[in-house]
Amino acid sequence: MKIDLYERIWLWIATVMIGSFLAAIVLGATMNAVHPPSHVETIDPTTVRTSSEFSRPRVEINDDGSALVVGVAEMFDFEPFLIRVPSLGPITFRLTSPDVIHGFQIVGTNVNLTVTPGYVIETTVTLPKAGEYLIVCNEYCGLSHHQMTARLIVGEGDGP
Repeated sequence: MKIDLYERIWLWIATVMIGSFLAAIVLGATMNAVHPPSHVETIDPTTVRTSSEFSRPRVEINDDGSALVVGVAEMFDFEPFLIRVPSLGPITFRLTSPDVIHGFQIVGTNVNLTVTPGYVIETTVTLPKAGEYLIVCNEYCGLSHHQMTARLIVGEGDGP
């Protein structure tokens, strides 16, 4: 069977393009550490309230103005409910859940996390302006899901 010259050219072009795409994917994934996000830190959800750093939800203010929020999302409550940080420095959220999947969205910002039992989610954000922010659960977690809110107050003040 004879393949026409133009058909052979297009077959080679297609083969080179497919090879280039595969090479770009492999190089990006291996050399640049471009991998899909995954859960790295795990925790036993049955001991969240008793023997972990999450047994005492809190807000810690560091000397450099940054804040650490260690929190728990559980039906139908965020702890701590009121998060007060004195400045616009970076805020690191470390969150987990002992019961079901919850959402953690700071309304009006790009902070939108999924809090999953058995995993610790951590993110650091710097909010654009001082003021009061509403935190809502945007993953349906039960009958009182609509009441699951918290408040974040950013600005000059006395701290937590």
